[in-house]
Amino acid sequence: MATGKVTKRSVDALLDASIAGFLWDDDLKGFGVRILSSSAASYIIQYRMGGREARTRRYTIGSHGSPWTPMTARTEAARLLMLVAQGTDPVAAEQQRRREAVDLAFSNYADHFAKFCKGAGWITLVQRSLRLHIKPALRDKPLPAITRVDVVALFDNMPIAQVANRRNVFAVLRRLFRWAVSRGDIERSPMEGMETPPPVKPRDRWLSDQEISRVWLHAPDCHRCFGPIVRLLIATGQRREEVTSLLWEELNRRERLWQLPGDRTKNGEPNQVPLNDLAISVLDDVAKGDKWPKHWRVFATSSGGAFTAYDKGKKKLDKLIAADGGDPVVDCC
Repeated sequence: MATGKVTKRSVDALLDASIAGFLWDDDLKGFGVRILSSSAASYIIQYRMGGREARTRRYTIGSHGSPWTPMTARTEAARLLMLVAQGTDPVAAEQQRRREAVDLAFSNYADHFAKFCKGAGWITLVQRSLRLHIKPALRDKPLPAITRVDVVALFDNMPIAQVANRRNVFAVLRRLFRWAVSRGDIERSPMEGMETPPPVKPRDRWLSDQEISRVWLHAPDCHRCFGPIVRLLIATGQRREEVTSLLWEELNRRERLWQLPGDRTKNGEPNQVPLNDLAISVLDDVAKGDKWPKHWRVFATSSGGAFTAYDKGKKKLDKLIAADGGDPVVDCC
């Protein structure tokens, strides 16, 4: 094992001679340069964690060339060897840094979390909350580095009026951090001790029969999916996500029955929904006849995906109702 001063002159001489091996610095113990037969060189440190009985470890600082010169590599080696003396393993620290930069980067981690979610309604809520509110705020920040201050800032930037939305995002983020704790990816959730946002104020009124009839009349003029979705909501009384995600294979026209599977219900239990004449009529209009398709989405957009433009449809519906000459409809939400 050759020893000597690791300098530009000594490294250049070894490279010119194409001598493969190690040159260990006789001034900074543990610092050296490794020469390959391919005339490439890299700067390294060699150390033990735990005394002479421990296994020798090596850590590569970097390849010879900008930014790593004998001088800059020596400075970095001194810093790393100081960490070793303080009980920090550079190899383990680098592995953790790389893991945090990739696997534990929040955006990647959130996608991984979403894959383990179950239930169509919950999955939709998770994906929507991550896309619209959580990812834009936390981006690629390493999961262990996220603090309560970061979480509070996320909610501070959400409109106060979005009461239900704030509770939904809170539930998704709390579940994500609890999942991370259960996997050992973080020691504790930054949301521990945070108060759940207040619940949505119960509705104190409902649409009258006359108002419902106006909604029924104008809804089809808003969007080819929005109209029948609204009408089917009125006719069946089911939840929005259940209706929007409706599949033709769940429907039986002859039996006048909708078999709603448990993975699409809020309580996880399958449900049988009778179809009245209004519901049958709406579905006949969508199918353009009484022969319903056997498969695929009932309310598919032009791209084949699920309809999601509720806000846009609601705003157009409000304008149509406001302009039809009837009494103003006060928002009941």
